Amino acid sequence: MADVSHQRETGQDLSGHPDVPEMRERYARMLGGRGITAMAGPVFLVGLFCALSPWIIHFTSSQPALATHNLIMGVALAVLALGFSFAPGRMTGLSPAMCAMGIWLIVAPWIVGSGPDKGVIWANAVIGGLTFLLGLACAGMAMRHSRRGVRRAA
Repeated sequence: MADVSHQRETGQDLSGHPDVPEMRERYARMLGGRGITAMAGPVFLVGLFCALSPWIIHFTSSQPALATHNLIMGVALAVLALGFSFAPGRMTGLSPAMCAMGIWLIVAPWIVGSGPDKGVIWANAVIGGLTFLLGLACAGMAMRHSRRGVRRAA
């Protein structure tokens, strides 16, 4: 019967294998978007709060258009967060869009709403500011990763 033990002989390792550089590059590509994965949790929580803010702050009856707006924007942020956790390498291009979403959330009470009160303004300002900052962080991580990849390829 053949010897099928998995013990390595002394001096035998993978460093001399011809596919080692390719395996290292593939492993680096797979882990490349992991920094953005860490941002998925906070982005999801901001999206969840944005979606639920009309009911938490109680402006569903006074600002129905803004309530619908915040629900849609919150769901969109939550979907982005899920994308960051499931396909981080493919979602990095959407991180600057979060910055635009944050700015839009800040100005939305005056554009979408009608005569917003201080609570609505503060809630959207905080949600928009956090979204903008998280978008900047995700975009920064994506740019740092792309620079590292360019440096590695050269």
